[in-house]
Amino acid sequence: MRAEPNRGMLSHLEIRNVVLIESLSISLSPGLTVLTGETGAGKSILLDALGLALGRRADARLVRGGAERASVAAEFLLDDARMTDLADELADLDISLTPGEPLLLRRMVRRDGTSRAHVNDQPVSVSLLRRIGERLVEVHGQHDERGLLNPAGHRALLDAFAGVAKERAGLERAFARVDELEAEITELQRAADERAEDREWLDHAIEELRALAPEAGEETELADERARLMQAERIAGDLDEVWRRVMSEGGLDDIVRQVLRQLERITSDEVADILSPAFAAFDRAAIEMAEGVEALTRAREQLAFDPARLETVEERLFALRAAARKHQVPVVELPALLERLEARRAMLETGEERLATLQAVREQAEEELRSAAMALRKAREAAARRLDRLVTSELAPLKLGSARFRTRITPLERSQWTAAGSERVAFEVATNPGADFGPLSRIASGGELARFILALKVVLTDRTGAPTLIFDEVDRGIGGATAAAVGERLARLAAGAQVLLVTHSPQVAAHGDHHVFIEKYVPETRVGTGNDADLPIVALRPLDEEERVEELARMLAGAQVTVEAREAARHLLRASQAPARKKEPAR
Repeated sequence: MRAEPNRGMLSHLEIRNVVLIESLSISLSPGLTVLTGETGAGKSILLDALGLALGRRADARLVRGGAERASVAAEFLLDDARMTDLADELADLDISLTPGEPLLLRRMVRRDGTSRAHVNDQPVSVSLLRRIGERLVEVHGQHDERGLLNPAGHRALLDAFAGVAKERAGLERAFARVDELEAEITELQRAADERAEDREWLDHAIEELRALAPEAGEETELADERARLMQAERIAGDLDEVWRRVMSEGGLDDIVRQVLRQLERITSDEVADILSPAFAAFDRAAIEMAEGVEALTRAREQLAFDPARLETVEERLFALRAAARKHQVPVVELPALLERLEARRAMLETGEERLATLQAVREQAEEELRSAAMALRKAREAAARRLDRLVTSELAPLKLGSARFRTRITPLERSQWTAAGSERVAFEVATNPGADFGPLSRIASGGELARFILALKVVLTDRTGAPTLIFDEVDRGIGGATAAAVGERLARLAAGAQVLLVTHSPQVAAHGDHHVFIEKYVPETRVGTGNDADLPIVALRPLDEEERVEELARMLAGAQVTVEAREAARHLLRASQAPARKKEPAR
């Protein structure tokens, strides 16, 4: 058994009511797991079911007859790097990943075709489930239009193979610097174009605001003072009314004084004792009135209303608010507005000089960008030659000796450059001598395509891709030594990733670390007992060593398994599992 790499894997799969699968639960292991069975046993159904959990398109036809819904749950063990990568994407949904705990992707499809997706039992969109699934599992079949067949991803694959992270980072920095300078130059040029009509308006606006001289917090202070002054106006009016009642002719003070004068005139020895208390009381009242008048006089002086000050405050406050309305900003922002307008005018005044300086800086930055782009291109070209050589060396043993593989690097116009590079990268093949090169998906036939993908994956393993790889009948149309070569390469690939393989070839199946048999049957106890009684059931059964020999013998001999077939099967296992064939993945 090969060492188990710490790259994560699909650890468990549960399927309920998907076409012919009624209930299935299987635990999976690292390394190469082969899945075999008779034709029509349901191997494609198994891949369709897993595709649901990975966010592939849902179809009501996948729901088993007699069932209301189908469900699939896929459990993954993650390495630290992939957990960190996925944690960033799931953080916005409050889905946390715990180190050491599995990641669970789940999908349910109803009979009406609607579906639900979950990650760690939290509802998510199907698109998010698909993005996560693509990072965890690659499915390669004869009609696969994703992954290695998508030219949009070839540049990133080449970069991962080449190990050009430093060169990529240098290009990204240079590209960002040029972008930054171009944005500033564009703004300066726009400002220069507007300078003639803008300057007059700016001068007028700045002159007005400078004359107004708004200060921070001034509106609040003025509003508070205005409120106090308006209150003082009301109080002053009330005090004037009190003053009139006290001091006017016939007022309180006059009345008290008249009473005292009259009491003085009628005072005599005969009535003195009788009037003395009244006289004393009014005498005290006169004294209190005098003190009250003095206090009232002081209060009137202190609370005197100044209409001129109120007018000044209101004029200032209304001027500030009018300016704010004119410029469509709050009063509190007028000081900052003045600073911005002054800076804008200063930019107009120094724009031409600054523009010339920036254009010179941009030329230098452009040279640095071109230098970084060329450095990355040279590194890619060197890596492409190495990749072509390694992939080509894998083709002959896979019965593709007449085929050629190349990594085509096409320089782009400067306007098409991005932070990822100045060239387009595409993997191309020519399957016959003298034939033109073309895209993998258009040039190669089904069987050839699967083997090209296998050759690429063997070379790129440990550098790119998901931790779990699934190959669907990559061995179709081949046999003998070619099939053995396919099996050996799949085993090498499994040294760096978990590989699941659906195969009909005993030479390929013999290379597996684990062997699972897929069978289809109708339980005798259910025949004729319900609306789904006649539907067969697909089941998976891990095989032990003796069962594995029997399955390989069946694959070799057909329905009639002979002693010779069993011996041939044992020989295949011994040869395929020999330590010598456990090689490190190609670099």
